[in-house]
Amino acid sequence: MAQRTSIELLHRIPNHIRREPDQVVPDQHSAQNKHPPRNENVGLANAVEGEDVPPNGGYGWINAHTWGINSAYGIFLAYYLSTNTFPSATPLQYAFIGGLSVSQSLIVSPLVTLTTRLYTLKTTLLIGLLLETAALLAASFATHVWQLFLSQGLCFGWGMGFLFVGSAGIVPQWFSSRRSLATGITSAGAGFGGLAYNLGTSALISKLGLSWTLRVLALCQFVVNALCIVAVRDRNKTVKPNQLAFDYPLFGKAHFLFLLGWGFFSELGYVVLLFSLPNYALSVGLSASKVPL
Repeated sequence: MAQRTSIELLHRIPNHIRREPDQVVPDQHSAQNKHPPRNENVGLANAVEGEDVPPNGGYGWINAHTWGINSAYGIFLAYYLSTNTFPSATPLQYAFIGGLSVSQSLIVSPLVTLTTRLYTLKTTLLIGLLLETAALLAASFATHVWQLFLSQGLCFGWGMGFLFVGSAGIVPQWFSSRRSLATGITSAGAGFGGLAYNLGTSALISKLGLSWTLRVLALCQFVVNALCIVAVRDRNKTVKPNQLAFDYPLFGKAHFLFLLGWGFFSELGYVVLLFSLPNYALSVGLSASKVPL
């Protein structure tokens, strides 16, 4: 009777519960976690695919550009003040040329951003290359100080702005954890470039004169910048930066205004020392060979 009762109970157990002694019933909740629905898989794949992961090196290491050539104007300023190249010019006018180039390189930033957004980064850099080359060549033929205002001041400043501002945001696009190191290497390039151009400019002026020095510098920077433009590559399509000529809401934030003030006074002190030190070195008796150092 007991055996019959057990058999009857076994037949009454539903099929989804009945199992052999060694059979393991899979957990439905675990099975669902192991194989999520198709729509969840698609969403997860899209999230991973849409996430931007900078390569932290590789190609990004060559995306560095410096504007050390501008610091060579200190050598030109010392030469202008110690010679009678432009008899009608005053020391203040010579100083204004260097300040004009630096100011224009930063004032042109909205136009550089707009050009990069409407066209490409290489187009922006190419415009800067042509302007900077034309400026140095035109300055080599200048016979009046106002021509230096337009060439070595205004035109060179615009060219430097298109090159410097256009390439300044490239390096951070290629790095995340090593971004500070990469940016530091890029910034150090300005110092090394300034030293090289100062030494070269001083030596060229003493051997070739003012006009041919400007022409040689035009050729050197044309070759170097042209190679950089060919090699440089941005990640704008992946990063999708906010390329606004003016981001007006930022002017309502106090910390942004403090940052602007810091940049203004930092540039003011930097430019004064950068362009004045060579002439001061001559005035205290240092030789022309030691002035670039």
